[in-house]
Amino acid sequence: MTVRDFIDGPWRAVPVLGVTQILAWGAIFYTPVLIVPLIAAERGWSISFAMGGFSVALLVAGLIAPFVGRSIDRFGGHVTMTVGSLIGALGLVLIVRAEHPLAYLAVWMVLGAAMSASLYDSAFATLGRIFGAGARRPITALTLAGGFASTVSWPATHILIEAVGWRGTYLIYAALLACVCAPLHALALPRGRVEAAAPAGSDTKAPDKVLPPHGLPFILVASAFAAYAFVPSGLSAHLLAIFARSGIDAGTVVWIGALFGPAQVGARLIEFSFGRDLHPLWVVRFALGVLLCAFVMLAVLGMSVPVAAAFALMFGGANGLVTITRGAVPLALFGASGYGRLIGRLAGPFLLMQAAAPLVMAFVLERMSDPAALALAAAFAATALVCFVLIKRPN
Repeated sequence: MTVRDFIDGPWRAVPVLGVTQILAWGAIFYTPVLIVPLIAAERGWSISFAMGGFSVALLVAGLIAPFVGRSIDRFGGHVTMTVGSLIGALGLVLIVRAEHPLAYLAVWMVLGAAMSASLYDSAFATLGRIFGAGARRPITALTLAGGFASTVSWPATHILIEAVGWRGTYLIYAALLACVCAPLHALALPRGRVEAAAPAGSDTKAPDKVLPPHGLPFILVASAFAAYAFVPSGLSAHLLAIFARSGIDAGTVVWIGALFGPAQVGARLIEFSFGRDLHPLWVVRFALGVLLCAFVMLAVLGMSVPVAAAFALMFGGANGLVTITRGAVPLALFGASGYGRLIGRLAGPFLLMQAAAPLVMAFVLERMSDPAALALAAAFAATALVCFVLIKRPN
């Protein structure tokens, strides 16, 4: 691979999508944790109602994900993701003006459509359309860039809120989506389909046999990723609070939370460098095994600063690897034909579970205990691992 590949060849899709993924995740997905409480306080709404808008967005994203995947197969990411960026910009402008509760929820529905057409699933489908069976390494490279989204977004959002308020922050992010992401998607993404050349024996070579994208194999893959979706969604909303309730001071809790992003990126870098000859099924099984070990460690050793830090590192590394396999496992098992539609079908239940998880975890935390909520998350991780173990590769 040369510099020219990143300028004139299909590989330029990776840096283009790397930039737009950081901006899209930062503008739409990671901002609610900082901005939604401000909206709730200003408009006199409860935090649960205000955050419920974000759950509505995830529900909409899951429902329309199959349509988005089919549109990428048919028209290409340069069309679908451009539209997604523009819809996202529109939604961020509208949320500034949405004073009525129903209008607020309606705007989050618009932002849900933008999520579906702008975030990882649409980016993976775009790379699958461009690279075909050779898309695994571009997908891994993309997730390396995407792993920095939270690291960049939260400090930037905090600075912007201090400088221009939450309304000004959303308007700036809307301008970035419309004036940076949309033009990059429209003008810089490759339009053609290229089968990447691969050396003999490489996992990027088109598989001789693939499974049909329906029946038991598809159900197991969809169930596995949907079950796993509960874990990062539920823990991201409640894990730091669980750490704090265990007696860890607030400053240390923030420091522990900051370990998650670098652990994701580190695991993805290792996979990109050394995991190319491993089937993605083995990668995801290993990742989920590590995650279950992390839950067992918490249960056996109890909550302390070293244990919480180790859990954050193991959880981050596992999540980094599972994110890669969301694109790589379907490609390896079912092939590149109709990949966008396939990713959309898998994204639907994943996003629906992602929307439900914080609410379910909150219910368990209120009615039962912190250990019960952690056990529930571990059970979903175990379910995902069982599903992946039951999947048999095509012979």
